[in-house]
Amino acid sequence: MKVLSAVAWPYANGPRHLGHVAGMNVPSDVFSRYMRMAGHDVLMVSGSDEHGTPILVQADKEGISAREFADRNHRIIAQEFADLGCSYDLYTRTTSRNHYQVVQDLFEQCLANGYFVEQMQQVALDPRTGRTLPDRYIEGTCPICGYEDARGDQCDNCGNQLEPTDLKNPRSKIDGATPQFGETEHFFLDLPALADALREYLQGREATGTWRPNVINFSLNILDDIRPRAMTRDIDWGIPLPGELGEKYPTKRLYVWFDAVIGYLSASIEWARRSGDPERWREWWNDPQAQSSYFMGKDNITFHSQIWPAELLAYSGKGAKGGEPGALGELNLPSEVVASEFLTMESKQFSSSRGHVIGLRHVLETFGPDPLRYYICAAGPETQDSDFTWPDFVQRNNSELVAGWGNLVNRTASMVAKNFGGIPQPGPLQEVDSAVLARVSAAFDEVGALIVRNRQKAALAEVMRVVGDVNKYVSDTEPFRLKGEDERERLATVLHTLVQATSDCNRLLAPFLPHAANRVHAVLGGTGEFVPMPRVEEADDLDGGPGYPVITGDYSDFPAWASTPVAVGTPIAKPTPVFVKLDAEEVVTTERAAMSADE
Repeated sequence: MKVLSAVAWPYANGPRHLGHVAGMNVPSDVFSRYMRMAGHDVLMVSGSDEHGTPILVQADKEGISAREFADRNHRIIAQEFADLGCSYDLYTRTTSRNHYQVVQDLFEQCLANGYFVEQMQQVALDPRTGRTLPDRYIEGTCPICGYEDARGDQCDNCGNQLEPTDLKNPRSKIDGATPQFGETEHFFLDLPALADALREYLQGREATGTWRPNVINFSLNILDDIRPRAMTRDIDWGIPLPGELGEKYPTKRLYVWFDAVIGYLSASIEWARRSGDPERWREWWNDPQAQSSYFMGKDNITFHSQIWPAELLAYSGKGAKGGEPGALGELNLPSEVVASEFLTMESKQFSSSRGHVIGLRHVLETFGPDPLRYYICAAGPETQDSDFTWPDFVQRNNSELVAGWGNLVNRTASMVAKNFGGIPQPGPLQEVDSAVLARVSAAFDEVGALIVRNRQKAALAEVMRVVGDVNKYVSDTEPFRLKGEDERERLATVLHTLVQATSDCNRLLAPFLPHAANRVHAVLGGTGEFVPMPRVEEADDLDGGPGYPVITGDYSDFPAWASTPVAVGTPIAKPTPVFVKLDAEEVVTTERAAMSADE
């Protein structure tokens, strides 16, 4: 089966923090890695979202161009995601010329099909510079629920879509000044003309029972107040209108609401062009049997369950105004919109502006990717907000990764190395041996079914229960007591069974902990890379623009998602620990002190 794994595009305004990656990057990578192991043809794409006024504002503050600002942050983000192990087929950027062309193509066809209308709109202006303020740079009180920090596009408290003019006591996020409002003509996506088609689509997805209740309920509810939405802005940084419209409206740019979500399609096209088969992207986008899963935080549900499907329907001529598809053909709508809740930090919201963050780079360099990926999978904001605390982070690393999984790997390899030097030939299996092997083997179906339904916390918990069962097998069989010559065959049988069970557990954990999976593979005598890893490489712009780094990788050789027999005679040496135990007091004291200093 063709599976599109579409990961929300991070805004290129700086390095990533844990709140950014908990809801989309790790969950999408676990899903993609599992689906590859299960034999599916996965295309995992994303990139840096680089347009809009916020980039201009921050670039101005630093005295550099918007392009220079975006270049720097794209490079930082790409390296961070690669180091985290995110197995993108392509991680690209919205400033590529390929993306510009795809976005303009979609706009032209949606316009030709009648789903863009020109209307006057009140826009917010910076009273100092006269520059258009983006909706998200205007804050105020929500007129619906009274939340005092609502934004000009959406209230994060009640989830309703807003316009800047809806807010009570609006203020600029830049300097607190009261924005001025003026009228200008913009192109609006005619969402009401697409409402019936959207409702039919969403009700069809609801009938599958696969969407998380918070996502499908929110998506259906916002249809009740659907309004045309402006998709252009007067700004000098972004994608210009195509052709004659660009000449008629030289100051207008397609807004990031329209532009960024098209990145899933443009990245797929760019990947196909780079692969040497420029039309191959169609296997994931034109084939109605292909599946697609979109990963994001809950603040992006609107854009993925309403705006993006609306754009796709409009392009294909599927709304009330009719029309026909453009050259890209009829494009698949999202099969799954997988939205996670928010991760807070020591009971406070992550906030880069207030310095209340834990940088992804800091965690990767201080602790490595394994404890972080494990924590996010075990305790992340899958279906409800969750709170990251340093004591919990240390406790899960020490008691679950180190004492549970790491200890099993270490003592398995140690006993085999000491007694045989390699995987021994087993004798007849006893019931206790067969039972633990059956338990581990059955987990592949159980864990896989949970990952497919994006229940990764339950999936990881099940794997760790299996790890606990294998540890219990060691306690029950006590191989360390089998020292007599007449017990050697039994010792060989127990240790062979233990290596087999541990190897299979490593396979079960590989989607969650790919870096550790490669190390465990080596400890158990394996050679080469057990699971493929991503890499950052410099790439030329396919259409003559400036080059840029991308994340890519060769994922054609993933291990199968099934119990796989270990090879008798494989040498196993005395191991070194796979995971590092953390000093709880030192970590908590140091990290909290660093947080306090930054605030």
